[in-house]
Amino acid sequence: MLRGEKTATAGLPEPGEDHGAAGDRCLLLGFDDEPVGIVELTEVQVVPAGEIDLQFARDEGEGFGSVEDWREAHERFFERPLAADTPIVALRFRLVERL
Repeated sequence: MLRGEKTATAGLPEPGEDHGAAGDRCLLLGFDDEPVGIVELTEVQVVPAGEIDLQFARDEGEGFGSVEDWREAHERFFERPLAADTPIVALRFRLVERL
């Protein structure tokens, strides 16, 4: 995030969870919970996993070369299969400030 290589992230929605909105700002914490930066959400969507495209996968900054690579990595991370209709919280953001 601090190098600008990661400008998107994905998660599974939790019931009643507030995902934020475009324009919200978030504090980034380092390994020791020290503030290291501020990001601004630029897009917040809940979309079916089947709508995640290659650009979003690449914007996660983890070297995904295909949507299939993205899906497989997230299935391992979430420890569950991702059907095409599985809801995904898809966030895009930009680094506003390094601290």
